[in-house]
Amino acid sequence: MLWLAGNALRLTILAVPPVIAMIRDDFALSATEVGLLSSIPPALFAIAALAGSLLVARLGVRGALGGGLVLVAAGSAWRGLSGSYAALFATTVIMSTGVAIMQPIMPTAVRQWLPRRIGLGTAIYTNGLLVGEIFPTLLTIPFVLALVDGSWRSTLVFWSLPVAVIAILIYGFAPRAHSEDVATAGSPRKWLPDWRAGLVWRLGVLFCCINAIYFTANAFIPIYLSSAGRPDLIGGALAALNFGQLPASFLLLLFAGKLERRAWPYIASALLSLLSLCGLVLQVGTATPIWAAVLGFSVAAALIMGLTLPPLLCHPDDVARTSAGVFTISYGGAVAIAVMSGVAWDASGIPGLAFVPLGICAFGLTAMTFLLRAKKELV
Repeated sequence: MLWLAGNALRLTILAVPPVIAMIRDDFALSATEVGLLSSIPPALFAIAALAGSLLVARLGVRGALGGGLVLVAAGSAWRGLSGSYAALFATTVIMSTGVAIMQPIMPTAVRQWLPRRIGLGTAIYTNGLLVGEIFPTLLTIPFVLALVDGSWRSTLVFWSLPVAVIAILIYGFAPRAHSEDVATAGSPRKWLPDWRAGLVWRLGVLFCCINAIYFTANAFIPIYLSSAGRPDLIGGALAALNFGQLPASFLLLLFAGKLERRAWPYIASALLSLLSLCGLVLQVGTATPIWAAVLGFSVAAALIMGLTLPPLLCHPDDVARTSAGVFTISYGGAVAIAVMSGVAWDASGIPGLAFVPLGICAFGLTAMTFLLRAKKELV
């Protein structure tokens, strides 16, 4: 169940990058508008994350996950009916709200379903998440577009179908904790984050650096390669970026327990991310998929280890609300960085400058790691 839910967190979001060039041409979008469209999921992850915490408090993990999955499937299918940029924007908001609701629920599900194997549980659902990123980026261009006569609208509808199936399976078969039977009994559960807690802000900035690198790279690599005259590299680069995350996921399935709360994986991720970003900008050609794969590996490792921190550092009753606060901060910052990348390109006319904010995020990830270590939250 954890693995399937992880898949649904990314299937519909990553269905867009393979067809973003088609969407841009269809609606005559600028680079800033592409950045705004790509920023909707992280923006909603920030705005609607608190709703996930509230639903856990009211409905329990299973009910909250089911509701989020239904929104994801419906919103993604409606995107395929969009006749304008405004309609695409609105339906993407609906889909992203569903994913945002699920984000803080997943660490809570790990803490509730596998309380003694938090590292393993996190690695399992993030492995599903990463596989959910790979399916659309790997299969859309060579197979799905051919199946739907090259229609990007039908492609988005196609990727909503497995999410609908997962929603049925989760609601029917996911574990139901006893606490869900009494969710409304006794004192109301706390669901708002404690914004005065330094841990919420430290983890929020850490995740902001990681998420901004990943989401903004997915948005700008395709149009950067097009601007460089190499649209033929788009499919391979996106597949490598997302497929490169799988080795990190499988390694952490084996070693997540030994790496819990360790600082060095985040520092290594920051260095590898910076190196690969430079390679993507400066070495467009046969090396592009290699640099994309390295970037995917480094970001995935940091993401998986970071997702273990809320259930490891918080009281069980506080995992959902702490995670909601962390996602609100991190994705809010990621939105700003994605827009900054688009503005940097449009204002300067230099496509490579879109990646400069991502390089700054790599430095930020290193700095925040040292701060967490100074607070004894990492070792």
